[in-house]
Amino acid sequence: MMNFRSEGKALALAAAIAGGVLLATLGAATVMRGRVQSQQHLAARTAVGGGSQPMMVAAEKGRQLFLQSCAHCHGDDARGDDGPDLHNLRISDAHVALLIKNGIKGDMPSFAKKHDDADIAALTSYLRTLH
Repeated sequence: MMNFRSEGKALALAAAIAGGVLLATLGAATVMRGRVQSQQHLAARTAVGGGSQPMMVAAEKGRQLFLQSCAHCHGDDARGDDGPDLHNLRISDAHVALLIKNGIKGDMPSFAKKHDDADIAALTSYLRTLH
């Protein structure tokens, strides 16, 4: 039979172990998310900078579209002005496309009527070249 002192120690030990497991799990999830994002960025940079002709053409088209539609808020160099800096984005391509299509209420207009899916893909390709 355990006394209160040993029960308290056992409870404290169990709490410390559970906390350690939780921190390890959260740390592993953060590392994995960082690896996935790094792989996405590396794949985009490799495709664009590595000589893939279709990606280079898409990125150049995206740059032209950016200068026409986005530069007045994000700056010609995409470093930000009224809108945020777009270098080293840490969101997926799908999320980038969604933001371009739908905009951000009160902050960024929707471009769904101005740009089709191919244009939005080109814009996304261009944004992935920004380091």
